[in-house]
Amino acid sequence: MLLANIAQNLNLNPINEPSADVEVTSGYASDLLSDVLAKAKNGAIWATNQKHINIIGVAVMLNLAGVIIAGGIEPDENTVAKAREENIPLYITETSLFDVAGKLYELGLRST
Repeated sequence: MLLANIAQNLNLNPINEPSADVEVTSGYASDLLSDVLAKAKNGAIWATNQKHINIIGVAVMLNLAGVIIAGGIEPDENTVAKAREENIPLYITETSLFDVAGKLYELGLRST
């Protein structure tokens, strides 16, 4: 599934200028960076409530398709700058993390 389709279906607000043709292979939802590092796979979209710069480092290490910051949480300025620098699609939404995970599942994405 294309990242642009997910963003549209979930009404996500892009923080940077993500490429429209990014392929998303799975989904993952967690606030524990160690959990994401251990279990998320290349191409996953990651939903979290974390907003600090380390989420971008994790996304880069795992080659994630993008990061969704849920629950109306705004990312730190350093996080936004790093996402742009590393070309990691970063989105925010007022929707809770629980509901984001459910909507990703409804779209057909499964965990890794």
